[in-house]
Amino acid sequence: MPVIDKPRGFGGKKLLALALVALAAAPPLSTYIATRSYERIKVRPVERSIRITGSAKQRIVSDLIEWSATVAAAAPDKLAAYRQLHADVDATVAYLKAQGVPDGEIFPDSAVVEEVFTTVYEGAGDDRIARQVLTGYRARQFVTVRSNDVQRIERVSREITQLLEKNIAVTSNQPSYYYTKLGDLKIEMLSAASKDARTRAESIVKSAGGASIASLRTADMGVINVNPANSTETSWEGNNDTSSLEKDIIAIVHVTYALR
Repeated sequence: MPVIDKPRGFGGKKLLALALVALAAAPPLSTYIATRSYERIKVRPVERSIRITGSAKQRIVSDLIEWSATVAAAAPDKLAAYRQLHADVDATVAYLKAQGVPDGEIFPDSAVVEEVFTTVYEGAGDDRIARQVLTGYRARQFVTVRSNDVQRIERVSREITQLLEKNIAVTSNQPSYYYTKLGDLKIEMLSAASKDARTRAESIVKSAGGASIASLRTADMGVINVNPANSTETSWEGNNDTSSLEKDIIAIVHVTYALR
């Protein structure tokens, strides 16, 4: 009869016992790994930072003016109204040139001629009716001046009503003022606002103690407001004042610095 040798080394019962021990040790081992990972995450240094707003303000004087005068004329006949307007506009342009305004800075617009109606009532009582009757024509035209000689045009805009003494119906409109170097100045103002933000951040951190400015993390440009002088008006879209000769330009930036 053949003889079957039993396995040497560990017996079946011993193998089973080792397997049970391994299974019993698995949960504590996995728990240990998870705990160590959590501790590594938990003790990771927190990145400290400070977010600050910086601003810069500068007074500017407009170097370009745009102003217009409205010349008007009226007559019973359309052609007569237009001819009268044409003559009055020519007289207005001649006046501007006499005041030292160059021809290249004077821009007459197109003429507009409108019908003028008067309401006429006919009949009486319940039979009374109203109808519109054409009584004449009214013509008008803008004469615009665009110049870098701001003081001269300001004076002309105040004195042009002298033409009323010559029976020329002229109205002086509100001038608009512009600063032609605003694009370059905005870059300088944003740089100044950024420096102001860092100065503010350093002052706050120094007063609080226990930290110092490390590096710049983010920088966001805020709106740029161009306001009348001494105005504190703000707008989400940014102001662009054209009503005043002197203006204040205000730039704002939002900056975040890392701390160490």
